Amino acid sequence: MKIENIEKSQGHWILAKMGKRVLRPGGKELTLKMINALNINSNDVVAELAPGLGFTANITLQKSPKMYFAIEQNEDAVNLLKNKFNYKNVKIINGNASQTTLQDSSINKVYGEAMLTMHADHRKLEIIKETFRVLKSGGLYAIHELALTPNNIEDKVKSEIQKELALAIKVNARPLTESEWKYLLESEGFIIKEIYTNSMTLLELKRLIDDEGLFRTIKIAFSVLTHSKARKRIYEMRSIFRKYQKNMNAITIIAQKP
Repeated sequence: MKIENIEKSQGHWILAKMGKRVLRPGGKELTLKMINALNINSNDVVAELAPGLGFTANITLQKSPKMYFAIEQNEDAVNLLKNKFNYKNVKIINGNASQTTLQDSSINKVYGEAMLTMHADHRKLEIIKETFRVLKSGGLYAIHELALTPNNIEDKVKSEIQKELALAIKVNARPLTESEWKYLLESEGFIIKEIYTNSMTLLELKRLIDDEGLFRTIKIAFSVLTHSKARKRIYEMRSIFRKYQKNMNAITIIAQKP
């Protein structure tokens, strides 16, 4: 992944540059719960929104879906995905999650991870609305996002978290509470089926080892220690995650189109 300016680059691409593969707020554990809940099989046409480096795509393709579509806006990531998953049942689309170009009612299962969080609420709704359009009746939509807790979190604290998080990761991140995530999905016609949560400990040692394995964690640590600008950015991100650890977690919601 090319990064021209460490100071201005989005946090997840810096982590990817350092060798991190799992870039989801709830880690590999919550991703696996999401995929298991979707119960992907050989009859399914699946779409993934913003697959990034393809960590979850690889898990999905091991389930042998009938067809897999990836909608990815970053051109470098698109090229990487095309080289990585050069299969007949895979189509990588360089496009926007709110305008997928997929046909109406053509997909059985859609999921996206750590991407709705990165958008303002009206953009979140556009993406959810688009997902509802492309899903078949009875189809499933899964999200894996950053959440705020508790549901009655003070507006002042919520605003502080969103502001400091945006400054640290260089994305206008807008995490929501569990009840707010549910409301967005239900407002566009989805029925909530299941909810899972996990701690937001993306850059803590135990989570790193669980997600990446010991050997890769050591490699990542070496890369971070030998890249001063990247190290500064990553430490800033970890500092914010720790500061608001009691008020942030990761959430996966499985929703269904009636």
